[in-house]
Amino acid sequence: MQLLTAWLPTRSWYTGPAGEPELARAGGFRLDDPQGEVGIEIMVVTDASGDRPVSYHVPLTYRGAPLDGAGEALIGTSEHGVLGRRWVYDGVHDPVLVAQLLALFQGRSEPQGQSLTGTPDPTVTVRSTGAGPSAVVTSTTVRDGRHGTDIVLNTGAGTGEAASAVVSVTRVLGADGPASRTEGATAGAQVTAGWRLPDGGEARGLFFALFDEAL
Repeated sequence: MQLLTAWLPTRSWYTGPAGEPELARAGGFRLDDPQGEVGIEIMVVTDASGDRPVSYHVPLTYRGAPLDGAGEALIGTSEHGVLGRRWVYDGVHDPVLVAQLLALFQGRSEPQGQSLTGTPDPTVTVRSTGAGPSAVVTSTTVRDGRHGTDIVLNTGAGTGEAASAVVSVTRVLGADGPASRTEGATAGAQVTAGWRLPDGGEARGLFFALFDEAL
């Protein structure tokens, strides 16, 4: 929470007032790295510093060493009691998280409980039509917007890079999601999950959407 308190106000999609946000964990889930090296957490935090609470979706990755070329995505470092120093990244820039998101869209990965190891989270809903890049993703381009982030998936088709699909990430939960802010495009896959409200209630919304063509 300390790292996110400093980092969130620097984002283009942060809607809170000037000053330090008042953050609390509000939900999320995890994805497994098949290699067991990178921690992947899909986190929701709620900011109570403004006139009304706002919930933000922050995918995070935890690494045991810096990720080459991702200095701008580094949120900070922390000390783990067993694993030692961990580098915490905005996960949309991490190729391991992107690969596991595609696996989730395609039914090859299963969302896991946020706090329980080896326990699937049945509350996370994945709706897919089998969409996904038709070629190997060789790089990604990340674009932050008002309410979310687009991850453009580039493939090595032909002699140069070609954009084949976009993963849209809703950042401000309850605001206009990726499906509604992408005019003329139909999502080939969507991930919906829930989070806790400050009054004790529950909410659900769109976290990720996959579009087959670059926007």
